[in-house]
Parts: sequence; C-alpha cells; structure tokens
Amino acid sequence: MAHKNLQEVLDAAGNTVELLRNSQIGTYIYPVVPSEFSNWQTEVRAWRETAVLFDQSHHMDNLFIKGKDALKLISESGINSVANFPVNTAKQFVPVASNGGVVGDGILFHEAEDEYVYVGRAPGANWLKFHGETGGYDVDIEVDRRSASRPYGNAISRKYWRLQIQGPNAWPIIEKLNGGPVDQVKFFHMGYLNVGGIQVRTLRHGMAGAPGLEIWGPYKDAERIRNTILEAGREFGLEPVGSRAYSSNTLESGWIPSPLPAIYSSDAERAYREWLPADSYEATNALAGSFVSKNIEDYYLNPWELGYGSFVKFDHDFIGRDALEKIVPSEQRKKVTLAWNAEDLGEIMTSLLGPAENAAQFFNLPNANYGSSNFDAVVDAGGTVVGASLFTGYSANERSGLSLATVDPNVEIGTELTLLWGEEPNTKKTSSVPHKVRKVRVIVSPVPYAATARNTYQGGWRTGSTN
Repeated sequence: MAHKNLQEVLDAAGNTVELLRNSQIGTYIYPVVPSEFSNWQTEVRAWRETAVLFDQSHHMDNLFIKGKDALKLISESGINSVANFPVNTAKQFVPVASNGGVVGDGILFHEAEDEYVYVGRAPGANWLKFHGETGGYDVDIEVDRRSASRPYGNAISRKYWRLQIQGPNAWPIIEKLNGGPVDQVKFFHMGYLNVGGIQVRTLRHGMAGAPGLEIWGPYKDAERIRNTILEAGREFGLEPVGSRAYSSNTLESGWIPSPLPAIYSSDAERAYREWLPADSYEATNALAGSFVSKNIEDYYLNPWELGYGSFVKFDHDFIGRDALEKIVPSEQRKKVTLAWNAEDLGEIMTSLLGPAENAAQFFNLPNANYGSSNFDAVVDAGGTVVGASLFTGYSANERSGLSLATVDPNVEIGTELTLLWGEEPNTKKTSSVPHKVRKVRVIVSPVPYAATARNTYQGGWRTGSTN
C-alpha cells in the first residue's frame, strides 16, 4: 500500500536518518535556467567585477497570504518580530519547530495591506501553509510551487518571474533601464522600476556585495523583461548567470540555504507530518555527509548556529519560543567559513584518475554538495567533533574550496581543523559514488568570506551583527 503522508513514510522506514541518508531523489537541481551562458567561472567573476543577472524565477516556491489574520499567522509561525513590518518592506522569515530547531527560511514581501508573499524553499512554504490552513486563521493561501526539476520539454509557467541585477555596475544599468536616477532605498525596502515601458516591483538587495535590486512581475512579461535588461547591460559587462554559477554565490555571501527541517521527531509536529505528502520535500530530502548519528535530532540546528540569532525576538508568542528561551546564545555553535587546503582538495580531484578503490567522493564544481541537506563532520586535532560543514563548493573569485559551517563557540578564527569529506559506510544515494572518506585541512575563517560582502552588507545573518 502506498504511503499517504510523511508520518507513514517514517513509520515504515523505522529509522529516519537511514531513510534520508539513502534517499533516491538525486542531486538537488536548480531548474529551467541553463547551466551556463558563457562559462561558470566568467559568470562568477562578473558579480565581483562588473554585473550579473540572476534568474530566480524557477527554483523557489511562492506562497501568497492574504487576509486580516495574515500578519498574525506570520507572527505566530516564526521567530521574527513583526512590530515594524510596513507595506513595501521585506523580512527574512525564519520558523522553528516546537523543539527550537530551524524549519527553513525565506524572504517575506509585504506587497500590500494584509497581503504577503513568501519566497523560498519548500520547508518554509509548507510550514506557513499548514498553519494557515489548520490554525483557525482568517486568511487565503495560494502556493505556486517551484518549477519541475526535469521538465523534459513541457511548458513551464509561474505566477511571477523574479530576477536580480547585482554587482559593482548594477546601478548604472538600473538607471539606464529606468531612463533616469533611481533612489537607492534602504536595504530590504521596496519600490518600482521602469523596464522597457513596464513598471516592475523592486527590492533593494545585495547578494553580490554591491548595491543591486531584485525585481519581479507577472510571468507573461518574463522574456521581454529579461531581454531588455541584457541589452541595456551589454555596455556595462552584464553577464547572465546560469544555474551552475548561481548555486555557488552563497559560499561568498554566507547564507546556508538548506538546513535539515527540524520536524521529524517531536510529538507537537506529528499533525504536520501527517499533513505533509509522502512525496514532499521533507519525505524525499537527501541527507549527505560524514557525520553519522542514529538520532535525527542530532542534525537539527537552532537559529544561533545558522547566524539567525539576531532575528530571535521574544516580543511575541510563536511556535518554539519555550525551547528557544532555554538556550544560552553564547554557548551555541557559531557560523563560519572553512577555507580548504589546496593540496588536500587537489588530492580529492586527482583521485578520479587513480584506482577506483581509492577514489574520493567527487567534488563537483563549483557546487560540491551531493545532498539536499549536507552534514560533514569537522574535528579538532584530537579527533573530537567540534562542528559541521553544511554547504561546500569552490569560489572562482577567491580561488578556493570553501565550506559554510557551524563550529563550537570557543573555536577561534585562524584555527586549523579537519573536515571529513565523504560517507562511511557508503550510502545508497544516487548522488554518491563508491569512495573513501578523505581528511581535509581547513582554516576557520570569517563569514561572509568575501571581504567585499563582509564590509558592505547590511548587518544581520551575513555579518553576525544586529539589524
């Protein structure tokens, strides 16, 4: 008999960790957008040197929330304060489960009175949808799911297209499009822009470490808008970014995109698990890496471990508040970047050319992650686990292998640690090949790793400072 929901999938599996570590979903895909336009290294360098056009139209859910209880739902479902959340602003929304573990995160746009749009991966959208539908709120909820990972030529349509113009030359391009000056509104504030005679909504953003805008509008206008931007940006060195390069941007900016949703074990989340479909993101999520525990709760992460501590506000009641109030922030692991030793990374690469029995788990470029949620053990000189690597790849700008990680609070910047790359025993994931775990020397480094981002980004989850 086919399972009806996530809870039935977990009950049948017996052990949640084994289920997720052996997921058959394959590599996480950024859909529809071509892998490369020029080449991924040129595209990566462009967000540091000239300007880029990121296409975010397809890899995230859009969840539309309307109604008089919309703000109440948002307030009671996440750690963020909504005491100051006027129309035409946005917030990074972070929900936690009753145990205090992060469910996911995404951006909430306050588009109009009592109208909000959540944009992000499925866990955050699912959380809001469930509580909106079952919590007695007076709201209307519509979800526009991300595009199919493998559309095989079938037509793709979304409610919104969503693009970003980023990089040191972004603002001249924006003003050329607009036909005149554009006010550089405050970070995460919204406005409007003229693009080829079409007025589009904007959000002041800065993914590439320089002033830029995220823009969006009805999907029917997507091709016209994109072509107009590319033509206007040609003289400024604007590069369209493919999905291959796009997925590595976070290594430089410091955002950890896919923590394991902390919803698999607590009794309080049982109704949620019974609501989630058997083919949901949460049911098929691939857990990867060298850290192995039989207890799924050992993979949960709290807001401080992910750099979201400044978002936790106890000025409102929300799911997980009791658990977070018991946490001592100064005792929690902290977010860092781990810079890989070049010799050790080179050995992993060249192991592909030697005997198969000595091969390492392949390190794909520029995004080396082979699971939906990644969890590689990081150990000190004595072999004690002192952290976890959560997102790994290569930065063509920094010319370095990098991991975004969370480490014990007493580990100082500049410390050399060892990251264990691979899985033992090998799992049955389709994205994992037979291999031996490799020890990689890593240097604990600041987050964001890119000095440009570290010095210019708005304070908050990237810098560790308070908004």
